[in-house]
Amino acid sequence: MKMNEVHRLSKMKKIFLFLIFLGLILPIGAMGDVINIPNPLNANEFEEIVNNIIDFLFEIAIVLAPLMIVVGAVLLVASGGNLAQTERGKNIILWAAVGFFILLLAKGIIALIESLLEVK
Repeated sequence: MKMNEVHRLSKMKKIFLFLIFLGLILPIGAMGDVINIPNPLNANEFEEIVNNIIDFLFEIAIVLAPLMIVVGAVLLVASGGNLAQTERGKNIILWAAVGFFILLLAKGIIALIESLLEVK
């Protein structure tokens, strides 16, 4: 086959697939109110979404921060005088504490703004 024929067949295949896709999608749109998709975010406003995200991250951090501090402490204890290992342990403890502090600060700032604006 020549290049033009291959290109034309490829173009026809794309058009055919597009028409099949439209044939599958259009009936769904015509159904109107029959399809009911629940809200997966459990929130209707932007503030609720932000609070849900921060609460989710806070729940993860409550588990991970102490775990990472223990890992850093184990590295410090097991370093055996190896300066690189000691420094790595210190950095793990430091950044676990900093990350948890930032998350606490985020929750605190949100609570402060809500109290200042008297938002429930």
